[in-house]
Parts: sequence; structure tokens; C-alpha cells
Amino acid sequence: MRRFIRHKGLRLASSLFSLLYPSTCPLCKKPTDNISCAPLCTGCWGSIRRYTGPSCMICASPLVSEYSRRCGECLRQAPPFSTVLNYGLYAGALSEAIHLLKFSGLRRLARPLGKLLTELPIPDMDGIVPVPVSTKTLRERGFNQTLLLSKFLSRHLRIPVHMNLLFKKKETLPQIGLGAKERVRNLKNSFEVTGRLTKRRLILLDDVMTTGATARECAKTLMKAGAGEVVVVTFARSSLT
Repeated sequence: MRRFIRHKGLRLASSLFSLLYPSTCPLCKKPTDNISCAPLCTGCWGSIRRYTGPSCMICASPLVSEYSRRCGECLRQAPPFSTVLNYGLYAGALSEAIHLLKFSGLRRLARPLGKLLTELPIPDMDGIVPVPVSTKTLRERGFNQTLLLSKFLSRHLRIPVHMNLLFKKKETLPQIGLGAKERVRNLKNSFEVTGRLTKRRLILLDDVMTTGATARECAKTLMKAGAGEVVVVTFARSSLT
């Protein structure tokens, strides 16, 4: 009965929201009809699917063949994290939602996006560490989207968020537009941990993973500070092409 009442209440709120603040879905251009995922419409949000195709067993990079187990990068150099749990591909409605949260400041999308992560087989861990942004980025954007998402996942998993454990100690160039090797050089020694971690098993949460340079550098910093294990959780895998 509670679920029914809540569902009816959400439908009423969505109808009222659409009436007072009419907008169109940025993907299909149909009227926005759901307050929880606005400005995306229900149909476009419903198109978001978890990626189940072939991927690297370590970094979750999509692979061409279902018979492949590891990508070339993980074969060349084992990463400092134990595995990556990724939800989907950076395309369509998922990429639009992440972009709206990250660059348009639509913080309300952190909740429906966070719900997607609850579908992943996340193991029992000691805490969540959001990938930090630089002071300059935080000042310009006003928030760290990975922290918002970490707080939602924290409530679901009932484990703490360590928001001040890992921080970015220097400004770097934006990763967008850089090649794989340039991304690694750009982030080298740019993160720092406050204190010792005493073998804690940690979730490193990021929104989008492209080459994995950020995840590798953050995980390396956490492991050097004494973490027992780092599992990366991310919403979407992207590519440079």
C-alpha cells in the first residue's frame, strides 16, 4: 500500500512539475513527464541499460571478443585496483544524465543515477572514497558530483564516505582532449592521502572512466598510504575514439 501511495504521489508531483515548469527532453524533444529524472523523459531514462557485453575482467573495458579475458593495458601492467565494477557505456541517456549533473549542476539527478549503482555486485567494503576534484574546479562548479553519488551509495550500502581522505593537491590540465599517455603524465603525483589507511578495503567511486588514468593514479595513492584493497565503481566506460 505504501508503495502504491508513493507511486501515485510521484505521478501527481510529476504532473504538477510539468505544468508549472514545462520543458522538453534534450534527447527526444518530447515533453518532460517525470520529476525524478527531469529534464529527461520517462522513455529516454528507461532506455538506460547495464552493459553486459564482453569486457576486461579487471578494468571493465569493453572488448570485441567474448573469449577475451583481459585488455591489452591490464596485460601490460596490472593496475593498483583489484577490479572495476562499471554500470554502462558512456552513450545515449546515460551520458546525457551524467553531463547534466556534472556540467549543468542538476544535482537532483544524483539520486536516480545512484540507484543504478545499486544493481552492481558490490562486495562488502570498509568505506567509499569519491574521486576528488581540484580546488579550482570545486570553486567553479560548486560541488563534486562523485561526492553526491557516493553519499547515495553510502546510504544503500551502510558504509561511510571518506570525503576528506583523498584530495587533489595540484591543478592539472583537463583530461578531455588528451591522449592515453598524456593523461597518465598529466595526473602523475597529483593526489594525496591524509593519514594512514591501515588495510582498509575501499570503494573508489568515479562517474566516467576512459583510459583509467585517474582511477589508476587514485588507487595507487590509496594503496601506498596503506589501503588493503581498492575496488573502483563507475557509471560508464568511455573511449578516446
